[in-house]
Amino acid sequence: MREHEKIAREVLEIWGRPIQIAPFSKTDAGITLADAYEVAGHVRRLRLQQGEQIVGRKIGFTNQAIWKGFGISAPIWASIYDSTVLRLVHHDSFVVDRFPEPRIEPELVLHLAKRPERGMSVEELSACVDWVAMGFEIVHSVFPDWSFTAADAVVAFGVHSALFIGPEMELHGPLPKFNVVMRESSGTVRNGRSADVLGGPIEALHHLHQELEQGANPLPLQAGEIITTGTLTEAMAATAGQVWTLSVTGLSYPPIQLKMI
Repeated sequence: MREHEKIAREVLEIWGRPIQIAPFSKTDAGITLADAYEVAGHVRRLRLQQGEQIVGRKIGFTNQAIWKGFGISAPIWASIYDSTVLRLVHHDSFVVDRFPEPRIEPELVLHLAKRPERGMSVEELSACVDWVAMGFEIVHSVFPDWSFTAADAVVAFGVHSALFIGPEMELHGPLPKFNVVMRESSGTVRNGRSADVLGGPIEALHHLHQELEQGANPLPLQAGEIITTGTLTEAMAATAGQVWTLSVTGLSYPPIQLKMI
C-alpha cells in the first residue's frame, strides 16, 4: 500500500479539479478506515501548511437510509476549512464544473460555544451549542460513479466540496424535531426529517463526540467549531442552471436558496 502521506498529496493534487481516480480501496489492497484517518491527518497538516484554517467538522453518512448503497455501517467525519465554508448572505451560488459529479445536500449546522467534556450525554452536549443554522453542503466524488468505501470517502475530504450556511438561530434549550423540503426550480422535490440523521442533529454530534473520545489519535471537539450533521434528504445531482430552495417546518427558520452556475 502506498504510504499515507503520498496518498494525501495525491488527493490534494486533484482538489478543486474535475478529475477522478480509482478508489484507493481497489488500488491499495487492504486500506482500512484506520489507514484512511491517518491519511486525513496528513491532509490536515498539508492544508494548514498551505495557510488554510480548520473551522469545524462534517459528519458524513448519518442518514442510515443510504448506508446499504455505499456498503457502510457507521458515519464518518472530516475536518472542514475556512476556504470551503461560506455564508449565504455573501455567497449565493456555486460553480459546479470545478468538481466531478457534484451533489447538493440540505444540512443542519451546529456551533459549539463550549468545549464538550468527556462522557457528556446528548442533553449535556445540547447545552454546548449556542446557535444552529440550515445550510447546503455540496459534495463530490473523485471516484467514478460515486462508487467507493467509507475509507475512500475519509481519504477524499469526506467528499466535501463546500458548505453554505444560512442565518444563525440562537438555541435556547433542546433542539426541536423538524422537517425539511428541498425544491429545485424545474420541479424536483425531496422531503426529509431531522430524525433521519441518527435520531437528530444533536444525537449525530453525540456520536461524533464518542468516536473522537475513543479514537487512537483523539482530536476532541473545541469551542468555536461548527459541525455539519449530515444530509437530511438524499444527495441530489447539482447541475448548472438549478436554483435550490430549502424550507423548514418545526423551526422558526426562513427559507434559504442556492444557485448552481
